[in-house]
Amino acid sequence: MSAVAAGSAVVPAVRGAGRREFVALIAACMGMTALGIDSVLPAFGDLRAEFGIDAGSTAVSWVITGYFLGLASGQLFYGPLSDRFGRKRLLSVGLALYIAGAIGSALSPSLVVLVLFRVLNGLGAAGPRSLALAMVRDRFEGEQMARTMSFAMSIFILVPVIAPSLGALVLRFGPWPSVFWGAAVLAAVVAVWTRRLPETLPPERRRNAGVGQLAGAAKVVVRSRATVAYGLGATCLFGSMAAYLGNSEVLIDKVFGFGPQFPLIFGALAVTMGLSTLLSARLVVALGLRTLVRRASLVLVAVSGAFLVTAVVTDGRPPFAVFCVLMALLLPLHTMLMPNCNTAAMGPLGAVAGVGAALLGTITTAGGALLGSVVDSAFDGTVRPLAFAMCLLSVCCCALVHLAERRGGTLRAR
Repeated sequence: MSAVAAGSAVVPAVRGAGRREFVALIAACMGMTALGIDSVLPAFGDLRAEFGIDAGSTAVSWVITGYFLGLASGQLFYGPLSDRFGRKRLLSVGLALYIAGAIGSALSPSLVVLVLFRVLNGLGAAGPRSLALAMVRDRFEGEQMARTMSFAMSIFILVPVIAPSLGALVLRFGPWPSVFWGAAVLAAVVAVWTRRLPETLPPERRRNAGVGQLAGAAKVVVRSRATVAYGLGATCLFGSMAAYLGNSEVLIDKVFGFGPQFPLIFGALAVTMGLSTLLSARLVVALGLRTLVRRASLVLVAVSGAFLVTAVVTDGRPPFAVFCVLMALLLPLHTMLMPNCNTAAMGPLGAVAGVGAALLGTITTAGGALLGSVVDSAFDGTVRPLAFAMCLLSVCCCALVHLAERRGGTLRAR
């Protein structure tokens, strides 16, 4: 039997992990990234108490923002470096940084130190997140690649559903550092397990990726109207999601009084995001990518506008059921639009797709995280700041999406 089956493996069978174990390892790497975000949310109250922060403060949301900033910056390095040195070596580096960041977070004496270690934690998480997908591309093609990617992404979506409950469960038996110790232990288990992974990028397929390639890719990115517009649109969407993540715990606890039920409520809303991903795959086929993005962005503006009107009319404290319904509409729309905006942004990049994806990922994640932190700092004890931000960012995203298709796809030099 040939090393490359039709529509299947790109590389020959290797010692170590078989196909099923390989896919499970890829899913574990993807899940770790999401776990580092959502498992920490139930500890926000304990962190405020530990560091002497006001009970209604959103300053602790920097624990999430710092992680996102590390996750964003790491994408610039892992992809190009792994093209030169191989995937497995860089994966080990990322896991080591993840573990170091988690341990440092558990031992942090102040919020500032904790945020710094969370940046390191996110920098490490960028390795498993980006390299897992690269290893799938290396090893499979066609239907097998699509199936493996789909499974890995479903794990990435499933983790936010259960991660807050896992974090809350850990907190029932230990103090807030236990959440980070738990993350470090899980990452160590994955690190040991990845020793069974084959190197998916053999030496003869490696290539140098230096500053020149980054600069060349950056020129291609900024000269494409579609890439710039869709990329900025995705940044707006990520900003809305980051704001929701930073505000969700304090909103559900302080505004609505359902703090003890936070993990269940957050998980239930996360389920709608997973369902949206499945629906998006069907709609892309039925409508086409750009038509779907344009129409979904218009619906997003309408729903976010309804959220803002509701927030204003109710003085920032709508009935909890109404809030949940609005979130159950807004979050799936974000989940549907973000990956599709990124896909549309990648369209014109052609030969610089790999490095261009790293640049877009960095800008989108870092820019969105900073936008989210601005919204978090504006919390006033109501849902108004979040509603205003979501509406404004939705309008900006919609305008950018429609701008992307006007008068050609290239930004003219002035």
